[in-house]
Amino acid sequence: MKIKKTYSFAFFSSLFITLFTTITLFLSAYFVLDILLSISYMLLFIAIVFSSTFIITQYRLEKFIYQRIKKIYDSVSILDKSDFNKTSITSDLATLSREVEKFAENKQQQIKKLNLRESYRREFLGNISHELKTPLFTVQGYLLTLADGAMNDKKIGPKYLNRANKGVERLIAIVKDLDLISKLEAADLNLNKQPFNIINLIQDVFELLEMKAKKRNISLIFNKQYTFPIMVIGDVERIEQVLTNLLVNSIKYGKIGGTTIVSVKQDKKGKIVVKITDDGEGIKKEHQARLFERFYRVDQSRSRDQGGSGLGLSIVKHIIEAHNEKISLKSEYGKGSEFSFTLEKLEKPQI
Repeated sequence: MKIKKTYSFAFFSSLFITLFTTITLFLSAYFVLDILLSISYMLLFIAIVFSSTFIITQYRLEKFIYQRIKKIYDSVSILDKSDFNKTSITSDLATLSREVEKFAENKQQQIKKLNLRESYRREFLGNISHELKTPLFTVQGYLLTLADGAMNDKKIGPKYLNRANKGVERLIAIVKDLDLISKLEAADLNLNKQPFNIINLIQDVFELLEMKAKKRNISLIFNKQYTFPIMVIGDVERIEQVLTNLLVNSIKYGKIGGTTIVSVKQDKKGKIVVKITDDGEGIKKEHQARLFERFYRVDQSRSRDQGGSGLGLSIVKHIIEAHNEKISLKSEYGKGSEFSFTLEKLEKPQI
């Protein structure tokens, strides 16, 4: 068994004190009392002195260490008492050392996370400032030009008004998307879950984006012909928004004259998996982990030229997670990307 170091310290301290006291008393008694009486007395004396010295030394040592270690616990507990999992204060230095090491390691991880969040926060503020500033300055420029007299020009007036209106529409889109994300993050958005046919919904989105896809000569198709409906449970409006955002991305960044394929199947866990695969340029690995962040863009200049608020994928992620489902990305640079998300399958009622 492992003996506490304080016990060992108290034992040898008591032994040395007892030996010293016994030898001193024995020499004194040798000249005063009978030798036999003195030996019997000495044995009893040794037992009493050793026991009392051991108890006193151990008690004092424990108290001495406890008082000082308690100050350490109190000082570190100011930061976060839960870091020690509410364990009782110990005077064992080895145990304390291990707990302090765990505490320090936990704090280092927290500091790294805080630094990372602070970096994301600064980047987010910079991005949102840029996203809002660009259309604002555009609108302001056109309006000032119109106010300076261009309004009277029948050719320039309507053109500049139309461009200013597009800038305002982009601002409105950004504000609406930010409001939606805020509600999703605060769990303040009520989802209207109901059964619906996911195949019909995908077909509706295909038709909605048909003209946009034709501009880049991109085909939106299913991987096969779905004869029977596939019923799922979710908020139809929000899932339509998910499909629209993912398909719009595949059109924007897909290969001109390429194809976007949508497949629907059931996985081993009984979930319905919707996959959207394009044959575009793909996404480099260093960008994939952050792709669903707000305003994160793989190619800043190209992304802004394509339009949009920069919040589409972040909204997609929040909507899917609000349904308690998962979204994932598989991409190989130069070969295209595959976005997939799960939905709850509508089980047929038992008759």
